[in-house]
Amino acid sequence: MKLLVSPINPEEAIAAHHGGADIIDVKNPKEGSLGANFPWIIRSVKEAIGTKKPISAAIGDFDYKPGTASLAALGAAVAGAQYIKVGLYNVQTEEQAFDMLSNITKSVKELDPEKKVVACGYSDYKRINSISPLLLPAIGKQAGVDVVMVDTGIKDGRSTFEFMTEEELTLFISAIRDLGLMSAIAGSLKFEDLPMLKSINPDIIGIRGMVCGGDRNSCIQEELVVKLKNAM
Repeated sequence: MKLLVSPINPEEAIAAHHGGADIIDVKNPKEGSLGANFPWIIRSVKEAIGTKKPISAAIGDFDYKPGTASLAALGAAVAGAQYIKVGLYNVQTEEQAFDMLSNITKSVKELDPEKKVVACGYSDYKRINSISPLLLPAIGKQAGVDVVMVDTGIKDGRSTFEFMTEEELTLFISAIRDLGLMSAIAGSLKFEDLPMLKSINPDIIGIRGMVCGGDRNSCIQEELVVKLKNAM
């Protein structure tokens, strides 16, 4: 498993990098689960980290707005992100999801075919009235994305494991892998979730709150990133 850590600024990015994170994921928690940060923050994080680690960027928890999402994805890619993450928050049908993801992928891949698009569904999809993440592997494959991820849409301390069983998550990861895509799990994960995460074995785990001392609105602590990386 690779460790994706989500800083909000260059200082946190350096702490995550020194702690051993494999992917540095720029986001803005004030704007939601996959809240987008500013282009100049993405650039400054990339400048701070250099070519040592790939940079990821969240572009938002989106309604069905494929044009807006495509522009946001292109902006993140131009700013320097290697992974561009989009949340299908208020996207309710397979047709809407495909329209979103295929156009986002086109906008990113036309700029640079090596950049990776991350399609994110939500484990708590029932309470936010969104599409089931279990439908996303097949849709993502058809749309040309590189990574399929699950996160929590509402950040109230409840984790992905409270909304999806180990069996469901194992099937989710297996379906992604069978299609030749990369898989990721995030969503208020805790240190005590590590044994189950190791059993499920996604390609990537995404965290913030866990290395902020349990509060995603606090700051990333390098020593907690080290602790997590060692435990992994």
